[in-house]
Amino acid sequence: MKKKSDKSTNVNIISMDKICKSFPVEMGGEQQVLFDITFDVFQGEFVSIMGPSGSGKSTCMNIIGALDTPTSGTYKLYGRDVTHLSSDELAVVRNEYIGFVFQQFNLLSKRSVLDNVMLPLMYRGLPMNERISRAREMLARVGLEKFESYLPTQLSGGMKQRVAIARALAGDPKLILADEPTGALDSKMGNEILTFFKQLNREMGITIVMITHEFEIAQYSNRLIHIYDGRITYDGPVPRDERALQQ
Repeated sequence: MKKKSDKSTNVNIISMDKICKSFPVEMGGEQQVLFDITFDVFQGEFVSIMGPSGSGKSTCMNIIGALDTPTSGTYKLYGRDVTHLSSDELAVVRNEYIGFVFQQFNLLSKRSVLDNVMLPLMYRGLPMNERISRAREMLARVGLEKFESYLPTQLSGGMKQRVAIARALAGDPKLILADEPTGALDSKMGNEILTFFKQLNREMGITIVMITHEFEIAQYSNRLIHIYDGRITYDGPVPRDERALQQ
């Protein structure tokens, strides 16, 4: 069932239509992990995709992030059908449309904070002065303008995640895809990062899709898609009680 959004006048960023995904198994044959996944995400939404380990949410995330392709179904990103693109074509799509924030930050430990934020801009071929200016602008946005010369190893976990967010924002993405963004943080730092995501969404209108297995984290978003055994079991406003998601 495709969600009827009240944001129909907005730009449709993600359109997943009857997405299925299967993987080969060692003894032959295939194991299907996603079944007819269908939903839209519109510009300016903050959506959590939630499910337990093994539910298929990570596979769904990989397809959304153009890190993998579905076995069947159609996936459009910002109106472009990316269902059957090659690996090289998917890399271009990722660089053009998506900013990633990962659980383990994925920062280059021997490069400065500024260099880490400039990284996606290098792939776009921007001149050095433009890369520096844009990276500094993003570091100021996340409150780390005084730390541009530091190495990631000199920062706290929360600061590292803010660097990762600045890096994601540097490329001016249409979508931020956050994979368990607080998984490596303590509760205080995690709450700070989630509050910052809400601020980015509310004040800048940035579209965010966040992958999580925790209902408490999903509550920071405005919409929740629950996946269980490879199927969507709930798609709507975040309920007050997690029991609303139970089978």
